[in-house]
Amino acid sequence: MGGVSVRDVPRILSIAGTDPTGGAGIQADLKSIAANGGYGMAVVTALVAQNTHGVRSVHTPPAAFLREQLDAVSDDVVLDAVKIGMLGSAGVARTVGAWLADVRPPAVVLDPVMVASSGDRLLSRDAEDALRGLLHGVDLVTPNLPELAALLGEEPARGWEQALDQGRRLAGAYDTAVLVKGGHLAGAAAPDALVMPDGGGFTVCEFSSVRVETKNTHGTGCSLSSAVATLFARTGSWVAALGAAKAWLQEALETADLLEVGTGHGPVNHFAGLWRRGLAPLPVSSGTGVPPAGDRTAELWSRTAGVRKEIAALDFVRGLGDGTLDSAVFGRYLAQDAIYLRGYARALARASELAPTLQEQLFWAESARGALEAELELHRNWLHANAGHGGVPGPRDVPADPAEGLAPGPVTRGYLDHLLGTNRHRDDRLEYARLVGAVLPCFWVYADAGAELAAGNHASHPYREWLDTYADPAFAAATVRAVGILEGVLAGNENQRRAAEEAFAQSVQWEHDFFAAG
Repeated sequence: MGGVSVRDVPRILSIAGTDPTGGAGIQADLKSIAANGGYGMAVVTALVAQNTHGVRSVHTPPAAFLREQLDAVSDDVVLDAVKIGMLGSAGVARTVGAWLADVRPPAVVLDPVMVASSGDRLLSRDAEDALRGLLHGVDLVTPNLPELAALLGEEPARGWEQALDQGRRLAGAYDTAVLVKGGHLAGAAAPDALVMPDGGGFTVCEFSSVRVETKNTHGTGCSLSSAVATLFARTGSWVAALGAAKAWLQEALETADLLEVGTGHGPVNHFAGLWRRGLAPLPVSSGTGVPPAGDRTAELWSRTAGVRKEIAALDFVRGLGDGTLDSAVFGRYLAQDAIYLRGYARALARASELAPTLQEQLFWAESARGALEAELELHRNWLHANAGHGGVPGPRDVPADPAEGLAPGPVTRGYLDHLLGTNRHRDDRLEYARLVGAVLPCFWVYADAGAELAAGNHASHPYREWLDTYADPAFAAATVRAVGILEGVLAGNENQRRAAEEAFAQSVQWEHDFFAAG
């Protein structure tokens, strides 16, 4: 809406109803904002008598008093983001809409509270119409699947592709980003997707996390939306905000049973990570840094910290970052990278073949396609643009396939032998675990190294176009999803975990050697 300014401690306003047990509404919003590094404020739309078993009654203050609350905050405090939750009536929705039009906060996230977990509609028809009217003035809407369907006047999606289709149509109708949440679907994975209008089309960034078996999910939607609003105000990136918010919420769900609040559907553990280790550092503002998806990937990531530190100190990486890298050296690196990508795509295709779920199969297949199409095209464009300079072949010598006629160097050959597995596991589950571990560093290490490289990019940088790829939201989203898949694999049996861990550690070392060979 207004201009976005990134702040270390953003000022976030929640506009929502109350929950005296603290699991949902403004109480959950304030906890989520604080847990994710923001300063939370709250304007109350409704006083709700509820507990972990359900709502007993609702008292709605006059709309004029709601406007007084809103004005009292915005007349005095500069707001960095606003999260809107329960509105309850058409008058409340219209009052909030009028205030948004007057104040124009930098970022607005709407969690449309429309359908109870029982499936009952919570709003009258005129209140639903007033809520839809708000969609034109928000930056992100975060409905669950029944609410997504209600906003469109349809039945809830029964599958993920149908849900994505509804998300695209809602985003197109109101020109706003839509978070499609797959929590109501069955399966071991909990998919989410950020659908963003993009010049007549859509950018769809998919995320996945392991579904947590717990009844204590009260206030999950409130908590996620307020966390995303806070993290967007800290990063300036919706993709980075959602990736970090999902990682935080995963931990809050995994430890929710420890709280023992109420005898019904209890709250998530908002401060689990903060109590355990302090506030986690954010990715750099480019939005490409990707956090672990849970304890297992966090531990594995930590084990490789030494090698990743060595990667950052390599002359090739430092020269690429500050622009002093010799173009002939970069050209030779690209040639080997083109060869590598051909083999890497085969490994991704094999992962797709062995994937246990359709969602993972589609993800790996799309990743293989991206490696062959988008990545190789970038290689060819750079080689063609620099043809005749620094030892790069002339324009007529740059083939459609930049790897054509090239021989792999010893590091390239060794890395590909590792990826493609000369000694494959006979058990497909073990082979899939090995493959996931083996291909992940090409996502995650590049995102990690690329965050710092992209942060130093500028208009006259000789490798500007190349460094831009590290700030690509789609790449960040794919990395987040890949790390989520790895978290699920590491939750398997001991043999699967060991296969994935060993392959991951070896690939991180190969990533080091590949950069060093450049």
